[in-house]
Amino acid sequence: MIPALRQQFNANFTPEKYQRFLALMNERCGTPVEFRMSETPCFLPKPLIDQMAQYGKELIQQLNSLEYRKASFDSIPPDWSVPHETPHPMFIQVDFGLVQDESGKLHPKLVELQGFPSLYAYQAMLSQVYMEVFGLDAKLQYLLSGLDWDAYKKLLRRAIVADHDPQNVVLMEIDPLHQKTRPDFVLTEKLLGIPTVDIAQIHKVGNYLFYEREGKRTPIKRIYNRAIVDELVRKDRKLAFRFTDDLEVEWAGHPNWYFRMSKFSLPFLKHECVPKTQFLDRVEKIPNDLEKYVVKPLFSFAGLGVIMNPTKQDLAVIPKDKRSQYILQERMNFAPLIETPHGGTKAEVRIMYIWLDELQPVMIIIRMGRGLMMGVDHNKNMEWVGSSAGLYLP
Repeated sequence: MIPALRQQFNANFTPEKYQRFLALMNERCGTPVEFRMSETPCFLPKPLIDQMAQYGKELIQQLNSLEYRKASFDSIPPDWSVPHETPHPMFIQVDFGLVQDESGKLHPKLVELQGFPSLYAYQAMLSQVYMEVFGLDAKLQYLLSGLDWDAYKKLLRRAIVADHDPQNVVLMEIDPLHQKTRPDFVLTEKLLGIPTVDIAQIHKVGNYLFYEREGKRTPIKRIYNRAIVDELVRKDRKLAFRFTDDLEVEWAGHPNWYFRMSKFSLPFLKHECVPKTQFLDRVEKIPNDLEKYVVKPLFSFAGLGVIMNPTKQDLAVIPKDKRSQYILQERMNFAPLIETPHGGTKAEVRIMYIWLDELQPVMIIIRMGRGLMMGVDHNKNMEWVGSSAGLYLP
């Protein structure tokens, strides 16, 4: 969306450079990247990034009120309510789609937000490798809030490791060797010196947790949680502890915020960037133009997946006692703003935040696509789509 940089990149692109890019990403990550990486980064105007980062802050602060804390209490399933909840989430993701009005002006529109960690190590590496392989302007930046690489590493270490010995801090995931996000786990290990531990391999003695390290039982004092409850429920994993236990452990990102700051939050938000959203059970009259809406489950284990262009019949099959677990959201038409050899391509922009002393936007994740939705299944057998980076000139 910075025309000169886009034209220059497209003119200098070669398939050979892209293959070098893929090979170097696999090498730097220390494990194959199994999801598609786009042939190109996105060049975003700084004012647009600043607008999205500010919108995200405003939305997050709305959800930090006592009124919302009371309203969102019931969003946490009793079996997954973790004691000693923090006053705010540590890691937050706010996703925006870019739409264009009749005059051509761009408007960021909220897709969703999540109080849960994302690819804080992988995304930095992806941005760095794009710049290295494609010989991009050294003035381009990918970190936000005035952070440079050293300051970002220091901030991430404070958030995840705090003042503990790294061997007593674990990145906890479900079957991490077989997760597509494994490159981020490996890079986090390299960056911070903490181990990745399968949640099923964690042991409990009293109120303390342990894992095996070189044949020795090692205490866990802090958890960087990457285990998603939806998947734990779906796979019916048997654990040595319960999330509801009063454990002697710190959380680098308290798990309750996965529920409190989620699709559940969308109907409570009042902002120019938020599309009309209602809990399905509170919709008084089904819109006649349902094709302009989308139905989303709050949490995947609650029922069906996302329904694009829903019909009245689609809504009728959702049991009445489950409708509170769905939202009906006005659908956005992302503008195909990224010029590629395959035509205009859409971008979903994720602003990543870390909240320690203050709420800070730190980096950008981009998903590119030309399908009905931005996910992999809707962009199969396409080129110049997939995981990408957001770069800007200061």
